[in-house]
Amino acid sequence: MSNTAQLILPQNQIVVNKETTLITNPNTGFMGKQAADFTLNEIRNNHIIPVFSKDNMQSISQTEFIESTAEIAADIFGKNYQSLAIKLSHPRKGRIPSARGKAAADLLEHEKTVYYERSAFLMEFPIANTVQGNDIFLTVAGVKAYNLDNLNTDGLKGRQHFKIAVGFKVQVCTNLCMWADGANLEIEVKSLDALGLEIRKVLSNYSQKSHLEAMRQFGEYEISEKQFATILGKTRMYQHLPRAEKLELPILSVSDTQINNVSKAYYKDPNFSVLESGKIDLWRLYNCFTESVKSSYIDTFLDRSVNAFDFTQGIQSALIGESKYSWFLN
Repeated sequence: MSNTAQLILPQNQIVVNKETTLITNPNTGFMGKQAADFTLNEIRNNHIIPVFSKDNMQSISQTEFIESTAEIAADIFGKNYQSLAIKLSHPRKGRIPSARGKAAADLLEHEKTVYYERSAFLMEFPIANTVQGNDIFLTVAGVKAYNLDNLNTDGLKGRQHFKIAVGFKVQVCTNLCMWADGANLEIEVKSLDALGLEIRKVLSNYSQKSHLEAMRQFGEYEISEKQFATILGKTRMYQHLPRAEKLELPILSVSDTQINNVSKAYYKDPNFSVLESGKIDLWRLYNCFTESVKSSYIDTFLDRSVNAFDFTQGIQSALIGESKYSWFLN
């Protein structure tokens, strides 16, 4: 984003530019406590940028990724984001050369360096819809995880990895509703310009109408307590299947701990727990899964968010007729 570019925050008409970061109603609950909250200014001003070791070429920074996404999204959606939340994890600390040999306790602030290996951001746009009575807002999420890059090479050869997704955020709980048709979780580029092209491709090809229709269909299908218990049991078994059998089934990327959280949400989630009828519709089941994957590490949470949609839609197909997901229901 250029120095003259501006973001207008509709709620209070405050102008934000590259030198100022204002977060309006930040949705920091989109991930669990294993990642810390940061502002764009903090990252831009206080964190070093990793380089490729063989030629000292600068990698694409986390701020460049966020600012490029914001600029492209504003162009495509015709609106600027109204809130931005950033999560970082896995700090990598260092020190300036002149502080070599100093005891850690004696380091001065200007002698310390830090960058965070993994970052995720969530920008919400003032484009609203409703699914099953729940307000949802158009949302773009991105992940930059340096642990996926090989920085022990030179910058002209080294490919850098990014993840981008567009979908919706459920207002009442900050659950992310992402699907494969609005995501690229395997971006590999060598330059910021190439990254911008990939971001634009994902955001331009995304169909809000199709995504909304698919999610609204979830509310039309219900499963019984017995069916829910079968799904839960099969998801636990799935983790330990022989490799050959597992390869015959759809991918399920949630962990055992997260499956336990799905079970807990079935009974106790304030917004998406089981209905009084003893049944639960697939919209509620979907949100039980998307709530549970918030505990994922930054480099896997978008993948698991997309997988939660695929899994729920797969259960829907199994309810309609024979499907590769029928194993989870039988």
